[in-house]
Amino acid sequence: MTQTTDTGPAVSFAGAVKTFGAVRAVDGADLEILRGETVALLGRNGAGKSTTISLLLGLDEPDSGQVRVFGRTPAQAVGAGLVGAMLQAGQPIPRVTVRELVAFVASTYPRPLPVAEALDMAGLGAYGARRVDKLSGGQMQRVRFAVALAGNPELIVLDEPTAALDVEARRAFWDSMRAYARRGNTVLFSTHYLEEADSNADRILVIHRGRIVADGSSELLKRAAGGSLVSFDLAGSGTEGLQTLPGVTAVEIRADRAALRTDDSDATVVALAERGAIRGLAVAPATLEDAFLALTAQDAGDDIPQGPGTPAVPPHTGQKAAV
Repeated sequence: MTQTTDTGPAVSFAGAVKTFGAVRAVDGADLEILRGETVALLGRNGAGKSTTISLLLGLDEPDSGQVRVFGRTPAQAVGAGLVGAMLQAGQPIPRVTVRELVAFVASTYPRPLPVAEALDMAGLGAYGARRVDKLSGGQMQRVRFAVALAGNPELIVLDEPTAALDVEARRAFWDSMRAYARRGNTVLFSTHYLEEADSNADRILVIHRGRIVADGSSELLKRAAGGSLVSFDLAGSGTEGLQTLPGVTAVEIRADRAALRTDDSDATVVALAERGAIRGLAVAPATLEDAFLALTAQDAGDDIPQGPGTPAVPPHTGQKAAV
């Protein structure tokens, strides 16, 4: 149920800056998240994701610039019950049942979600009478989700929401989240599971060294990563001259296979066929991981596109590192 009547963005950052000593954790962020969007926030450790979320929730204030949530300050939006958050930190409360905890949190909001509905959406319908301090790590994650839903917020913010969940539980969580979003609610989540962003986000923001370096759909970011990956078994064919093949922009040798990043896969494959290097040949389009690693491999340039639908920054050339 909609609780606000204005039609502006759900979230707005205007030149927001937050520093900690010499570190600019958020460096002039300009972004808008529209109502009803599901947005993923991606970045390496230390990129500024947690600080961005803290500014959004009113847990910290920008040194300069402005942050607004439904046209209000973050503190006002949180106080009005418009925002729910599922954070990584937090210890279980002893001798309290799951239902008692969710009911208590719901009672602090003006228009809470029915407790049974919050428990069901979080996959806790069978655990209401269970003590919170007796739950597993994955079950505690579901409790945090139920607590975030308790106030019936229009915006929910999730910080690594599936970190302690197994594959089946992760799937169930995202089924619940999509059902929540279909009500017209707004979702912002950070994750290290790139496939979650690929599958569940309408839009992806990539943050690097405190700056938004890409903003667009998963497909847009993949296209910005450029070209395809052509791989094949070396099988005695050697690696000499691979870098000079038509279309090839990067070469990586993985054990007994070569992987070629190319912006003209047809020309690259023809050239490989002429060399007789077609054993185990495979051609795959760029992935979100390719785009993420390229965008965060080195410092972004000064001209950074911002805003919904803006094409992502062309990927930089550099050594890839693990997420």
